[in-house]
Amino acid sequence: AEAMYTPGPTKKDLAQMELAGLTLEDFDDEVVGIWPEHWDAYVLFAFMRTQWRAGGMGLIGLDYAVLHRKMDRMELDPGQYDELEADIQTMEFAALNLMNSRDE
Repeated sequence: AEAMYTPGPTKKDLAQMELAGLTLEDFDDEVVGIWPEHWDAYVLFAFMRTQWRAGGMGLIGLDYAVLHRKMDRMELDPGQYDELEADIQTMEFAALNLMNSRDE
């Protein structure tokens, strides 16, 4: 989740790179590997990327009505359902920490 929601460089970062004679093209794209046992959680979390709930103070979490509807269609047994939901919550909390702590 962290790589999915890690902000890009700020204007200040870009200005410093420019002063050093660098551009974004000078840096490799970050490659993130997903372990097979986490693939379903990753795919589901990626599906949920447009389902964030927001309040006056910023993002507050995923829309669990949408999450559960999607999970209901995955033919999971109760244990798999609970494990996948817990995995999504872990990713959600990590993403919220990153997105809500950005320096604008």
